[in-house]
Amino acid sequence: MKFKLMIVFVSLLVLSACSSLLSLNGNKNTVSSSLIDFLYPEESSRKELSAEIPVLTLPVKVGLAFVPSKNWNQNGINRSSQVELLEKVKQSFLQYDYIDKIEIIPSDYLKGGEGFTTLEQVSRLYDVDVMALVSYDQVTQSLEKKGALLYWTIVGMYLIPANDNSVQTFVDTAVFDVKSKKMLFRAPGINKLSESSTAIKIDAVLAEKSMESYALAVADMSKNLDIELANFKARVKEEKVATVERREGYGGGSVMWLTLLVLGSTIVLRKRKQ
Repeated sequence: MKFKLMIVFVSLLVLSACSSLLSLNGNKNTVSSSLIDFLYPEESSRKELSAEIPVLTLPVKVGLAFVPSKNWNQNGINRSSQVELLEKVKQSFLQYDYIDKIEIIPSDYLKGGEGFTTLEQVSRLYDVDVMALVSYDQVTQSLEKKGALLYWTIVGMYLIPANDNSVQTFVDTAVFDVKSKKMLFRAPGINKLSESSTAIKIDAVLAEKSMESYALAVADMSKNLDIELANFKARVKEEKVATVERREGYGGGSVMWLTLLVLGSTIVLRKRKQ
């Protein structure tokens, strides 16, 4: 009897110890992309910017891209997921008439680059004036519960440790005028998810919750981005955060039609008086 109890006790210890071994993620994993590290790869480049006021040519051409993950590792958001998430961010820009086009740019074009030098090269390649850079920081964590899951099988009883899996995600869109290197505005988004699982399902649960958390954080960020985009027109006028120019033909059509409408109304009124 004592021998059987000892076997059960040892088995429980082994099962508990195996919880971390069953997961490739371990107890805690962090994946991030740093906007500061990308734009200012060297300490000497992190100097105070000039007081130059950006000159925006309307309608604005915008490039949208994820900042590459830290140390250019492959553990960040994969390319297809990046495009899917950026399509959602793109919708925030499309509703404003002062924006001409929004180009989704793969982060591959930014990898290994040197900050604003790379932004200038990419902006020429895609013919954009403004770059919206999305950075992220996600922490996934799995902690063993004090309780456990009990399984009855045809050969006996199995006790498998249960785990609390949590995912915390922060995303941030910073919009820069490429020529002046000035940040025009930014919008953050956050999300936190948690779910329990058996030790053997840790990786599957964390992978699923990771992408779900990214999507929810981007949705939260998009709401804030809508607000910032709407406020930007007022800030240009009231706070003089940028000087505005117009491309040839932009706004001309509406002015012409307004003029014709006024002239037509004047002619009608004159005929009625006669």
